[in-house]
Amino acid sequence: MPLRVENYDGLEEAARALGNSRSARFLGGGTLVMRAANAGSPAFDTIIRASDPSLTSIRIEGDAVTIGAGTTMSQIIAHRDTAFLAPVARVVGGPAVRNMATIGGNLFARAPFGDFTAALLALDALVLFVDQSRGLPLEEFLRDRARNMTRLVRAISVPRPREAGGFRFVKVSRVKPKGASVLSIAAHIPLSGGRIQGARIAYAAMTTTPIRATAAERALEGRNLDAATIAEAARLACEGIDPLTDALASAWYRREVVGVHLGRLLAAERR
Repeated sequence: MPLRVENYDGLEEAARALGNSRSARFLGGGTLVMRAANAGSPAFDTIIRASDPSLTSIRIEGDAVTIGAGTTMSQIIAHRDTAFLAPVARVVGGPAVRNMATIGGNLFARAPFGDFTAALLALDALVLFVDQSRGLPLEEFLRDRARNMTRLVRAISVPRPREAGGFRFVKVSRVKPKGASVLSIAAHIPLSGGRIQGARIAYAAMTTTPIRATAAERALEGRNLDAATIAEAARLACEGIDPLTDALASAWYRREVVGVHLGRLLAAERR
């Protein structure tokens, strides 16, 4: 199927073109869209691009950092205001992929990809659309991700962790360092008076989209991060979650190992 490419200077024009077509995809870094195009996907016949410089801007706004949706993983690693996200960006593919892959594109990545989105989910990020002034919580965005493909994401607003070391991430893969994820875990563990307040844990590659581990979060809330608390959170790591089976791992395997890796991540937070 021949592809038509439409180029726009401004985001508003690009957003209108994307919203007016059911067979168009926005091209960010190309790691997802061009793979589908090269495979002959019948899902789209038009590629939309925009050259608006705001797509790659990174700026501090209050307690959050607003990151343009076209910002690449390499740019995340290099920028001082996104240093807390650099460890996550470093495990996204190899250098060539990180030079192309964007955070906006990662929002639409299906398992076993989407590690960066799990980190954003654990940090309560907001998705900012071109056609909407208020941000949409990432968890809501992911619940209706297919419909959101017709809307243009301009940026993601990410609250910055207040405590040094309060945010942690681990990727489990069979091929290191750049293999696809068997699973990944992002955890934000804020403390108030020595107790956990507002714990957020998110997984990628456990289900088709990143998902929060709400049972494990409840096990942590209001408690000290001691051995007993960690053990209880690890025990509930997969509660209410139905893992997927794919070429990398079975649902049974993911269910068995996620608690082990969550326990290790939380234990590292204690040190």
